Amino acid sequence: MGDAVEASWFAEKIADRSIRGIALETSALIRAGILPVGTRLPAIRDIAYELHVSPATISEAWSELRRQKIISGRGRNGTWVSGDRFVAKPERLASSGNYAAGVLDLTLAGPDAALLPRLAEAMAYGASVDDLNSYERSRIVAELKDAVSERWPYEAEAFLATNGGYNAVYTILHALVSSGSSVAIEHPTAMRLLDILEDLGVKIIPVACDGEGPLPDSLREALRQRPAAFLFQPRLHSVTGVTVSSSRLRQLGDVLEDSDTLVIEDDGVGDVSTAPPQSLGGRFAERTIHILSLSKSLGPDLRLAVLSSSAPIVDQIQSYRSFSAGWTSRILQGAAAWLLRDPETWQLIGEAREIYQQRRDALADALSERGIPIPPGQGLCLWVPVVSEPFAMVTLAARNIAVNPGNKFSVLPSNHIRVATSTLSDRCEEAADAIALAHAP
Repeated sequence: MGDAVEASWFAEKIADRSIRGIALETSALIRAGILPVGTRLPAIRDIAYELHVSPATISEAWSELRRQKIISGRGRNGTWVSGDRFVAKPERLASSGNYAAGVLDLTLAGPDAALLPRLAEAMAYGASVDDLNSYERSRIVAELKDAVSERWPYEAEAFLATNGGYNAVYTILHALVSSGSSVAIEHPTAMRLLDILEDLGVKIIPVACDGEGPLPDSLREALRQRPAAFLFQPRLHSVTGVTVSSSRLRQLGDVLEDSDTLVIEDDGVGDVSTAPPQSLGGRFAERTIHILSLSKSLGPDLRLAVLSSSAPIVDQIQSYRSFSAGWTSRILQGAAAWLLRDPETWQLIGEAREIYQQRRDALADALSERGIPIPPGQGLCLWVPVVSEPFAMVTLAARNIAVNPGNKFSVLPSNHIRVATSTLSDRCEEAADAIALAHAP
């Protein structure tokens, strides 16, 4: 730990005494080297006294610098400078490795490229859509809106095309949820959703789930903390393979009835699921945002998702998008519209569903035969319980098998591993044998 600085010295360097001003001017002192890495900062109450502001003002400024990973520590242990620059990084995703030849990589629960539709004809069509190369910040091309509307789970007021499902979530949260707010989310959930929430600096409130989806009592308890949003996967959970039952969805709606919490529905697996789309949008049209990703069914390189909500909410999201990419490629939107109108696309999606289910069921059955029961489900992976997560990871790595640890998908302790099955076609028994060894010390 480096030297400490006096509160009076620090206060002399700060001219703007707003929360934002204190955070910006402190970070400037750090980047200039005036406050070197390792410097211990004065106590919050001492700084507040010298600056003639409330301790809460300093706490908020420090929260912003912690979010940027420029300072560390809190409470009795003190606060110190931990970095002189901020590089945003999705920690959970970034900790995934690149594996050498011969490693059975079961970390990526993505679509099998061999089961995706070919894009050449669709892209050629997309290059002919109206208003191509215009700088008009259009929200969605008419053809794509018409194509998705036919199977949308409720009558939505407004639609918006985005650059993929996670881009939609990232944009929604940054447009509508302020840093320091709370967000309720399923436990477990997709690791990239947690990365987005952690980067935004919100408090994450986990909502427990069972075989029918989020538990109403757990959501009710979460709402006591007045979260800005409840984020869940209503159709097919990308980690556990659970589909929210229609009765459970109604119960969740009952719990949300008396709140003003935003409802963000992430249909990330999309039409790979055999379950029909469903939404609370018909019940809470003014505050539900429903997202459909097309990556798993049509291909991740289309970089495309569609969201719906009320017109005022879509206006807010679009306003935020204007800071960067003001619209999503009309070529890609046109290509997706063409695919969604193509009968052969739907035939291929149906075949892919069956193959993904066979691969998932094959590993689930093999694990059950080895004494590890796996609940029924769908999707591209298995959520496998283990006695010790570290032991399981080391044991599998020793056998050249890579999986994801459960802690990437949760903010709570979780002795699980997440095993991708979408491309596991010919080494199922090998994987099952290794997982059985890794299940318990």
